Amino acid sequence: MDYKITGYEPEKLFHFFEEISAIPRGSENEKEISDYLVKFAQERGLWYHQDSFYNVIIKKEGSKGKENLPAVMLQGHIDMVCEKNSDVDHDFLKDGLDLMIKDGNLMAKGTTLGADNGVAVALMLMVMDDDNIVHPPLECVFTTQEEIGLNGAAFLDKSLIHARTMINMDSEEEGIATVSCAGGLRINCSKNVETESLEGILLQISIDHLTGGHSGSDIGKGRENANLLMARILYRLLKDTDGNIVSINGGNKDNAIPRKCDAVLIYTDYQEAAKAEKLALDMAEIITKEVIASEPDFSCKISLKKGKAAALSKKDGTDAVNAMYLAPNGVQKRNMTMDGFIETSSNMGIVATSKNSVTIVFSPRSSVASLMDNMKQKIILLADIFGFQCDFMGEYPGWSYVDKSPIREIFKESYKELFHEELKIEAIHAGLECGLFSDALPGLDAIAVGPAIYECHTPKECLPLDSFERFYKLLKEVLKRLTECL
Repeated sequence: MDYKITGYEPEKLFHFFEEISAIPRGSENEKEISDYLVKFAQERGLWYHQDSFYNVIIKKEGSKGKENLPAVMLQGHIDMVCEKNSDVDHDFLKDGLDLMIKDGNLMAKGTTLGADNGVAVALMLMVMDDDNIVHPPLECVFTTQEEIGLNGAAFLDKSLIHARTMINMDSEEEGIATVSCAGGLRINCSKNVETESLEGILLQISIDHLTGGHSGSDIGKGRENANLLMARILYRLLKDTDGNIVSINGGNKDNAIPRKCDAVLIYTDYQEAAKAEKLALDMAEIITKEVIASEPDFSCKISLKKGKAAALSKKDGTDAVNAMYLAPNGVQKRNMTMDGFIETSSNMGIVATSKNSVTIVFSPRSSVASLMDNMKQKIILLADIFGFQCDFMGEYPGWSYVDKSPIREIFKESYKELFHEELKIEAIHAGLECGLFSDALPGLDAIAVGPAIYECHTPKECLPLDSFERFYKLLKEVLKRLTECL
């Protein structure tokens, strides 16, 4: 393989990242990367377990003289969010990533990088491959389908894990350790619709080039949701002009803030179509002025053309748009005693129309169980009002803060000694697999850490290579210290 990353140590860590980047590994497409991990274990004579979800556990005995110490779990997920720019020709089912380095940052050309959570995969491979580092017995846990609901971690047979110290490496800020996270789930709201064949003028609306981002960690940054903006335009058009919805399609992932949304309406009367076009253009101009400060690349393109289409009935189209327009989206509640920490949010991540149905997909999150239940009830009520049915998938628990954590103290001490700065401790609004493992493994002492990763879940995702290098040094130091205190 022709490796692109040079000048960083250990060189093999970066080579591992490049190797896994060459393997397509979107959620539910993890067999090939899972088999790669099994081959890695087989070639080194390590114990491994691969299940039907393609989760993999690989165990390595402790370094010389440390074989009888309690095991430590290293953990991360092998799937990635597959997002790309609209002008990029890339098939995530079969194409590897096209990596590039810009100003010391690793990126993928026009697509997500998969540093979330490819860094954890590469780090675990490096630790198991390097026989010179000092470490306790290791249980490296590679999970699947994390990005669509932590499904792999939920399925995994956790009785195979003996460790009661866990280092999750799915955090994305250098110098910050996560010790608590929100719970969440995916809610699919679907409605069967009636269509009729109409001929006339098609009004096409395309919202694009929003920033997007992670629906947990980025939800409080004021980033616009393409589906919500489209709902605003469509609501006004259906209110003031006589047209029918043909299609609405926006967003690809429930846990990514949608950057793009396309809609088509049909008008049987030319004057109504012209009126709708002007109204849509006026709305686009108003919205542009509102969002330009936070979304400088925002675009809204509008066009007319003659044609035929299978249009939704007036009622079904109106119900779909009204549900989108009223959908709970963004930050819902903050805890002001914790400096405004986001406790509850909702992301309208996907809107999709097919021949017979309209689907709206939500990703609600909360670190408070009662507020999560309240969020679910709001979405259920919204769906019921407009004739949608709700399906709940991939629900996962939050992860509560504990007062006493030896692994937290070891990370704080190691970080200060290596970098002469204090390690910050925080709770996050994103979901982590730590909650599932903590529920299943009584007494588990867990922490989530990692190098810096920017713009996750977007094609702008980047990994500062020097941060990745520093984090490996920190991980080695922590593992060494664990052999002295376990």
